[in-house]
Amino acid sequence: MTAPNARERIVPRLIEDELKESFLDYSMSVIVQRALPDVRDGLKPVHRRILYAMNELGLVPGRPYKKSATVVGDVLGKYHPHGDVALYDSLVRMVQSFSLRYPLVDGQGNFGSVDGDPPAAYRYTEARLTRIAMTML
Repeated sequence: MTAPNARERIVPRLIEDELKESFLDYSMSVIVQRALPDVRDGLKPVHRRILYAMNELGLVPGRPYKKSATVVGDVLGKYHPHGDVALYDSLVRMVQSFSLRYPLVDGQGNFGSVDGDPPAAYRYTEARLTRIAMTML
């Protein structure tokens, strides 16, 4: 069996058409895999990674809080190499009772307000899992 000639496999296409199709395919894969919450638990991959890392760090209810910087650093180093700001924003959202019906992370410190006040930097806040997060895990 012989491999087909390379020229026979090349399909001539306009670069504009190829870019449109390729970009659309890539965009849809990003939206489906990262941006949309999973139907099974309502979590995005970044939320799942944060909860898993916090459980691995032993940040369970009844144990002392640890700095959010520890959580962000651990998740960033092991599971989510995309940027600390987006990661901390996701952690903050899981603390805020006005963002989620049942907060998954118990926070200590300034995690923002309903009025739009920003949260403190992650070096000033502390976090641990809530009981409902432990049930999910």
